Amino acid sequence: MRRRAIQPPPDELNVFYGTLLREGRRDGKGGLSPKTVHNIHVMLHKALHDAVRWNYLPRNVAEFADPPRQTAGKAMSTWTPEELRTFLQFVEDNPLYAAWVLAANTGMRRGEVLGLRWQDIDFDRRRLAIRHTIISIDYRVEISEPKTARGRRSVALDGGTVAALRAHRAAQNQEKLMLGEAYRDAGLVFCRADGTPVHPDRFTQMFDKHVKECDLPRIRLHDLRHTHATLALAAGIHSKVVSERLGHSTVAFTMDVYSHAIPSMEAEAAETIAKLVRGDRSGA
Repeated sequence: MRRRAIQPPPDELNVFYGTLLREGRRDGKGGLSPKTVHNIHVMLHKALHDAVRWNYLPRNVAEFADPPRQTAGKAMSTWTPEELRTFLQFVEDNPLYAAWVLAANTGMRRGEVLGLRWQDIDFDRRRLAIRHTIISIDYRVEISEPKTARGRRSVALDGGTVAALRAHRAAQNQEKLMLGEAYRDAGLVFCRADGTPVHPDRFTQMFDKHVKECDLPRIRLHDLRHTHATLALAAGIHSKVVSERLGHSTVAFTMDVYSHAIPSMEAEAAETIAKLVRGDRSGA
């Protein structure tokens, strides 16, 4: 009988990737590029996949890690506040409108949005708990747990998102009454008409279709998460708060991923500090 090896949790891989981004060069002169770190992730993923296939490991933890996106020298794809507002107005009559609002206003991952249950939402306190995620294995939908310990988190909600969720719940209750016993109630907030889970790939396809129809710059569904983080950092929200909302392993990892937002923040900080030195209180 083979003895299975002990492997690190996914959040340790995220920390490792963050370290490589900051100080991974062998000459000690800074970090590796996101593309290089992503390539390292691909190699690790393949090696761990083989180990699982050969029954040396129970699961491939690299599947639950957050490798940096391959930017290849190009800026991360995000929307401006105006573009995001245009998209949400375009899908306002869509049955999954509340899902798009939730993703945009919390930065939740696709699987986290689809895995949300009504019992995880505290409407009075305007908070939700992320405890489950929907994943696809060989195109089969499964309910799993968040990728990391930091992924199991509590997220504050704004009033508009709460209102969208309440309206969605009312519409879903009407569907339940119409279908009766044919409704397969799993307690999911976002599901198909019969209560069964929405396939993650289908969710992505719906987003791509809406983006194309409303004639906005093409971004991926996951870029709603990037848009949320970028807008938050640009608005001056503390990086620790942004990191906790996103469920990142460390604040450093958040800043590495969204370093493109830092220059504008630094320029604003320079002006703010100069005004303080000059004693300028007019805000001009």
